[in-house]
This record gives sequence, C-alpha cells and structure tokens, in this order.
Amino acid sequence: MGVVMSGRSPRRLAAALMVGVAMAGSVACSSHSLPPAAAGTVTTRPPPPPPAPVYWPLTGLESGEVAARPALAVKIENSIDARPQTGLNSADIVWEEVVEGGITRYVAVFHSTLPRKIGPVRSVRPMDPAIVAPLRGLLAFSGGQQPFVDAVADAGLQVVSNDAGARGFYRLPGRKAPHNVYADPSTFLAQADPAHRSAPAEQFDFALPGALSTAASAGTPTAALQLKLSGVSHPRWTWDQAHGAWLRAEGATPAVEADGAPLRATNVVVLRVEMDNSTGFSDPAGNPVPETQIVGSGEALVATGGRTVVATWSKRALGAPVVLIGSDGMPVRLSPGNTWVELVPAATGSVTVG
Repeated sequence: MGVVMSGRSPRRLAAALMVGVAMAGSVACSSHSLPPAAAGTVTTRPPPPPPAPVYWPLTGLESGEVAARPALAVKIENSIDARPQTGLNSADIVWEEVVEGGITRYVAVFHSTLPRKIGPVRSVRPMDPAIVAPLRGLLAFSGGQQPFVDAVADAGLQVVSNDAGARGFYRLPGRKAPHNVYADPSTFLAQADPAHRSAPAEQFDFALPGALSTAASAGTPTAALQLKLSGVSHPRWTWDQAHGAWLRAEGATPAVEADGAPLRATNVVVLRVEMDNSTGFSDPAGNPVPETQIVGSGEALVATGGRTVVATWSKRALGAPVVLIGSDGMPVRLSPGNTWVELVPAATGSVTVG
C-alpha cells in the first residue's frame, strides 16, 4: 500500500515544507503571507492477492511449494517373514498386488515425504511398469527376471536395482535373507538422471479445501472393508474415527510398522482386475508368476471418511493414470491424504462391505 501527496514523494514534501517555514521567517515583516499549501490527495492501493495454494500432486495436501524431485516407487515385500515393514506410512500411494503363491507385494510411492529407511525391498513383477509408468520417475527393487526389468525401462522409468549395483541398498542386521534388503530413499533420488527429475503429475482427483470427497458426500456409511485377494491374503480395513483414517489388518492381526504405528490410509481404492497366469515365468518353487491386467476397465469401490461409494475404473494406456468415475458419471474425488489401492482379482477375489 502506498501514499501519494500532491504528486510528490513524502520525502520531497517534507523538504518543501521546511523551505516554506524558513521563507516565512525571513519575510515576517512583510504585510503579505504565503498561500497555504494545497491539500494532498491520499490514494489507498489494495493489497496484492495472496499466492495461489500449491498442493502435493499425489496426496492433494497443501504443500507451500512442491519439492523439485521425482516420485520414487519401491517394491516392498508382504509375506509373514517381511512384517512388520518400514516406511509404508510415509508413502503417498501404496498399491497391493497378488504375486505367485497367492501372497501379495506392495508398490509404495514416495514423493511428499521421504522416510529414512524403507523395506524389506523385493523383486519386480510384470504388472509393475503399468502401475508406475504414469509417474515417470524411479522404480527401485532388489532384482528380477530380465524381461520384467527391461519392461521397467521400456515404460519410461528409471531402473534402480540392487542386483545391478545401484547405491542405497543394504542388508539389515537381525533379518534373514531374502527379507533383509532395506534402502535409503534419499540415495535413490540422488541418482535420478536428467530425464527423471520432474515432480509427478496428479494420479487421482482430490476434493478442494472446504469441500467433501465423493464418498463422504454421497457414500454409504461403512465400518469395515473385508477383502479376499487370494486363499492366503485377506486384508481388512476398519474405519477409526480417533485416527481419522482406515486402519489395516492382515486377517485378524492388526498391521503395523516396525515402530508399532498402525498402517493407515485416508483413502482405500478397490479395483476389480483380471489376472493372467500365462506369463510363462515361475518362481523358484515352481509357482507361475501372474500378471494383473492394469490397462483396461472394471468395477471399483472407493472408501473415504467412514463411507464408501461404488465407481468404475479405467486406464486407457500404459502411461495413463487410473480414472475413477461415479455412478453419476462424474469423477470420484478423494479426500486429501494418502491412498492405498487394492487390486482384487475379479474371478477369485471378493469384497465385503460392513
């Protein structure tokens, strides 16, 4: 805001007044007096508008300024021997996928927050490039069969592999191999090449500040989601008002981080997906390696704020994000915060809303 008086700056006006006083003293004996100074005009300028808010692209939370770093996706194990894991609560997005033998693994995506340690880290799978390609960042894993590794690079992602000698991996004492590979995410990001240093684009639509998410405004009250991903994987999400989040359990066992904190999600997005068991690859035990079909469309369920809403999902290409559309034909908006995406096999999996 500025003040303008008689077209002069305040400093010049003060000088002029002092000269006028001096002149008045020197001609005090004169019968003529100086004319009074013209009254100044005060103009008030409106304050500049506040800067537009900036949001983290993968959570929709206000950031102040988005860090100029890429998204980092890391393959995290979820077998019994791998629990409790480290770093999952710092992820912006976590994808859960079925792998060989019916166990599941995670693709944890980090951008807004970087934990000091992540693990245990395991190998890449055939559906991972389609999951991570829209981020155009880095995908870190312990290793994998060469066609799967090649597919990561072919999808436009930077490969960060322990088997290939990338920096940032280490073995954690007290854990048995192969469940003891852990990682320092800051070391991974320091290796980003010039083509993979940009911040990611938004992957989901988020409700604006002061507005409700689609599930919160039009959804059905829901206390828990019981999922069947395979014969040995039955995750459960329960709404916890005190935490303001969905809390995860493996069957009847609460899921926690290594520090004891419960695994939690602001949003749980369930996608019914097709599974292909004809990849031609198998694990060391002879189990076929399945591939989740991510490019396509299907049924979806979105859980936010203790409510759920039915939707459809679609992904038109490898590098395109998943799009969620409600029964009203409008985009489904999530609540700002972290999101877990559950890939439930359409033929053999199930979703129970309670």
